[in-house]
Amino acid sequence: MPNHPLAPTDPRGLLRRRTVLKAAAGASLPGLSTAVWAAGSDKPEKEEVRIGFIPLTDCASVVMASVLGFDKKYGVKIVPTKEASWAGVRDKLVNGELDMAHVLYGLIYGVHLGLGGPKKDMAVLMSLNNNGQAITLSKALADKGAVDGPSLANQMAKDKREYTFAGTFPTGTHAMWLYYWLAASGIDPFKDAKVITVPPPQMVANMRVGNMDGFCVGEPWGHRAIVDGIGVTAITTQDIWRDHPEKTLGTTGEFVKNHPNTCRAVMMAILEAGRWIDASLQNKVKMAETVAQKSYINTGVDAINQRILGRYQNGMGKSWDDPNHMKFFNDGAVNFPYLSDGMWFLTQHKRWGLLKEHPDYLAVAQQINQIALYKEAAGALKISVPTDAMRSSKLLDGIVWDGKNPKAYADGFKAKV
Repeated sequence: MPNHPLAPTDPRGLLRRRTVLKAAAGASLPGLSTAVWAAGSDKPEKEEVRIGFIPLTDCASVVMASVLGFDKKYGVKIVPTKEASWAGVRDKLVNGELDMAHVLYGLIYGVHLGLGGPKKDMAVLMSLNNNGQAITLSKALADKGAVDGPSLANQMAKDKREYTFAGTFPTGTHAMWLYYWLAASGIDPFKDAKVITVPPPQMVANMRVGNMDGFCVGEPWGHRAIVDGIGVTAITTQDIWRDHPEKTLGTTGEFVKNHPNTCRAVMMAILEAGRWIDASLQNKVKMAETVAQKSYINTGVDAINQRILGRYQNGMGKSWDDPNHMKFFNDGAVNFPYLSDGMWFLTQHKRWGLLKEHPDYLAVAQQINQIALYKEAAGALKISVPTDAMRSSKLLDGIVWDGKNPKAYADGFKAKV
């Protein structure tokens, strides 16, 4: 990919570009006044940015922004920092050991409201990906005929015992997909099952030794369970909610306030990386080879490079091509931080008793999701943004979520705490 035409390369060139930039800004030419964040008053306040990540395929745009040097174009150095658990990511964000993180949407909202841990003002800078998670059932369950929601419900009714399922964090995305799917299948996730928390890279090992009957996690661990012959894919999360929100680029409200230029520069680098990943099959394969390495996900490339191309198998002989596989950019449709996306997680936190009272759903989302900052970063890269900060989606049970009446939506589910 060619260098950005205004990327700083040498001091004299930088000076010339700044002069051109100021002249362009004075002439009110659209886009040029925001074309470079590395110079003048737009210079990043912090040039080395520590971004935490969990070993999951959807950390790829953060990793590739660093590996491919997109960060340098905007005057920052991204330092990807591998973390062991989402609780560790939360704690390091809150105490400032990490500047930003590849992080679960619901984790950011949970910390902002102080659900089950520290309370701190948080920020979602952008969405990193849509789709690409899965719910896995153990091979032992599948051998008894439990291979999807209805057959799992039948098996649990027939063979009564304690069934254990795992999510990755109490307020996170995987717990919410798991709860939603179980409830839509007629299984109360709190009355009929036990749900535990397990870090993503430990899911497969825990299922192998019989610690759980099923889990919800991001790739490559769903496919890895199939490769290892210990689990089957019951459903993908894109079949729960097509183009659902998943990981975000998250930070604290304090960091955004003190480092707006840094945030914008990092967002631009990651937007470029996401666009690069989604641009071709060749780029996706190169990404898979990169993130599979020990310093990132530490798994075989074969566990990553099929589902990232939309080539799915369920571990029971069925294969299919899924056009709704994990996307990092999708012509910019992925990355806009819709208010309704954040609000949805709050409705589920209320539904399952994590929130005791209804919050001001819209006000909380407006505090957290940095839409104005995102529009600046996207605008500088000529990436289109939606006119409405709400979007409408139909989930697998036929219920439509559009953000218009979150209180009624949260209260309207038959299965809830």
